[in-house]
Amino acid sequence: MFVLSNFLVALATVLNYALEIYFWILVVRALLSWVNPDPYNPIVRFLYQATEPVLGRIRRVLPAMGGIDFSPLVAILAIMFLKVFVVPTLIEAALKLKTGGGI
Repeated sequence: MFVLSNFLVALATVLNYALEIYFWILVVRALLSWVNPDPYNPIVRFLYQATEPVLGRIRRVLPAMGGIDFSPLVAILAIMFLKVFVVPTLIEAALKLKTGGGI
């Protein structure tokens, strides 16, 4: 069972890092929305391509509120939820497997 336990710890660690990186990508994208960046800049294009699939889905569900885009805030809250709930749950499940407690 230690192999599955180590796999879950590794999965939780990678997920935590991926969520942290995506969090900062969303923050930079939100900050860029306050200025008028060059849309042909490769960094700006990457940020838009990386975030638009998530933010577009949230915008379809979230009603328009006076011209303010709350989709980055909702995405950041979802990331925080995943980091606080899913990552520790995976680590705890791995620890229970390692000690023989089962899931």
